[in-house]
Amino acid sequence: MSTRLPSPPDALTASGSSLDPHISVAFAEEQGARVTKARNLPADKLNQLVVKYTEGRSLGLLGEEGVNVVLLNRAVGELS
Repeated sequence: MSTRLPSPPDALTASGSSLDPHISVAFAEEQGARVTKARNLPADKLNQLVVKYTEGRSLGLLGEEGVNVVLLNRAVGELS
């Protein structure tokens, strides 16, 4: 039996509607291996893009940092 760490909360509760284009950094990191395999990208390049498209908290103090998936997907698409 393997021990599996719990998924980030937004992996289970985020809307698929794209109204909020952000996911948590933890959720982006969790998906990294699948994305690098599917897009044939080096992991370090994807990690650099995740850092680049990570945006701070709202008004500098509300919520958590989030990765702008729209911008990240566009950048990954340009590399593929």
